[in-house]
Amino acid sequence: QVQLVESGGGLVQDGGSLRLSCAASGRTFSRYAMGWFRQAPGKEREFVALISWSGGSTHYADSVKGRFTISRDNAKNTVYLQMNSLKPEDTAVYHCAADMLNRITTIQANYNYWGQGTQVTVSS
Repeated sequence: QVQLVESGGGLVQDGGSLRLSCAASGRTFSRYAMGWFRQAPGKEREFVALISWSGGSTHYADSVKGRFTISRDNAKNTVYLQMNSLKPEDTAVYHCAADMLNRITTIQANYNYWGQGTQVTVSS
């Protein structure tokens, strides 16, 4: 069993930055691919970014490419999402998720474990 706990959300102005963290329990964290997803009010949850178990492969949604960076520290069992140049449309609850099979996938159903999420609000 893996538990994921997100932190780092908050209120920021248009153009600002935040860094989200996702702390994972369990000794096998380093074997999992990790993803970040977000859900805005009244919208479906959507893919944001993912990273392979080694950190060697990353993938981003077009809407965040060039502004967001995903990284991980397997020694700390933590994955990060650095968010720069934030826009009001980035406002959402951000969730991290773990894929036990280490697939490079944007499909939410392929992720086995999910955190509760952290709220990010960008004011205009």
